[in-house]
Amino acid sequence: MPRSRRRAEPDRRVPPVHGPEEPGGRDTAERQAERRYAGSGTATASNERYRQLIGQGVRGLSVAFDLPTRRGHDSDTPRARGEVGKAGVAVDSLDDMRVLFSGVPLDAVSTSLTIDAPAALLVLLYQLVAEEQGVAVSRLTGAVRNDVLAEYIARGACIFPPGPSLRLTADVFTYCRAEMPGWNPIVVSGHRMAEAGALPAQEIAFTLANGVAYVRSAIAAGLDAAEFAPRLSFRFAARTTAPDEAAVLRAARRVWARVLREEFGAENPRARMPRRPARVPAPARATGPTAAVVPLAGSDAVREAADALETAALELLRKVEDLGGAVGALERGFQVDDIERGSGRAARGTGSGERDRADPAVEARQTERIAKLRAWREQTRVRHALDMLKKAAESDVNVLPPMKDALAAHATVGEVCGALREVWGTYRPGDAGTRPGADRG
Repeated sequence: MPRSRRRAEPDRRVPPVHGPEEPGGRDTAERQAERRYAGSGTATASNERYRQLIGQGVRGLSVAFDLPTRRGHDSDTPRARGEVGKAGVAVDSLDDMRVLFSGVPLDAVSTSLTIDAPAALLVLLYQLVAEEQGVAVSRLTGAVRNDVLAEYIARGACIFPPGPSLRLTADVFTYCRAEMPGWNPIVVSGHRMAEAGALPAQEIAFTLANGVAYVRSAIAAGLDAAEFAPRLSFRFAARTTAPDEAAVLRAARRVWARVLREEFGAENPRARMPRRPARVPAPARATGPTAAVVPLAGSDAVREAADALETAALELLRKVEDLGGAVGALERGFQVDDIERGSGRAARGTGSGERDRADPAVEARQTERIAKLRAWREQTRVRHALDMLKKAAESDVNVLPPMKDALAAHATVGEVCGALREVWGTYRPGDAGTRPGADRG
């Protein structure tokens, strides 16, 4: 975002965004597949559900992973205790991913992976399974929730400090462009900030600030902004009324169009359109300096509310820029502090969103599977692959090719993330991260 000191003015050159129920309100990606959420417990149980859905004609799957997987821990570690298979499927290795998609025609379904910090690992495991099935990687379609910056703001399942996490995300962008052209490498998730207490203008500003950081990282990795920006998929929280929702989307669309035009010179209209909001209700709020004007009804009220949101969001975006962009602001705790001030409550949650008790039998089965895996795999090959991964992480080369080699050698998710922790350190809430050799959490 240019650091202009001009007063933020609503950008009326961008036509109004469609409301969620208006003609044209659904984006192309959502028309391609009606995704069905499935995935909890073991890979075997989840696979049975997938095959059931496919038998009913479903061609879009949305897979959630349990908290240990999302935090880069194996199911047999003390840190995973009590969380294995809860609120998502446990995937510790290629063996689990193979079971998860056994009998699922990966060239005929579109799959969404909800994972974030270890997104690179799960995309590679998916690719390895497809290759084993004889499916051309060019035919794979789907998306991965790879919005690591939102994890820090919503206090979710973070692994590495923000800088290395953004580097890993950029590596996913370049890898998917070359290897998996039908794959959407990121979904920018504003609704999680709303769940953590963000007011509408904060949700817009911080979500789009993250989008700016991803576009910049893609450019630094050699990608073209005009080509990359249309691949960004945005998700905003659903509002309690259609006018509220239309105002948020209209404001977000205008702000994003301005950013793309003024900073990146991208004029492709497809690069401007935030996607349809996620169906995740956000608590209604109408107080505080960045609160939306709640429209009663009609286009005039929506326009006024959108104008107010746009002005407030642009001001917040400039504050983020003055702190060094999304990552610089994160390292100073700006977004979290601003949300806490605006909402009157602290951002909460571990990212699991569930309080159900885990099934101890699932943890026992996963522990046994990992023990058997480590007993029969070729340990020398695993150690060599992990050493190559660490060398790549220490340099500026893309870490996904050596990461794929390690996963193909049956290194576990925890071992791969552990190798990267040794080089990049570990994130701790309230800190930009630790130096290598510190906390391995």
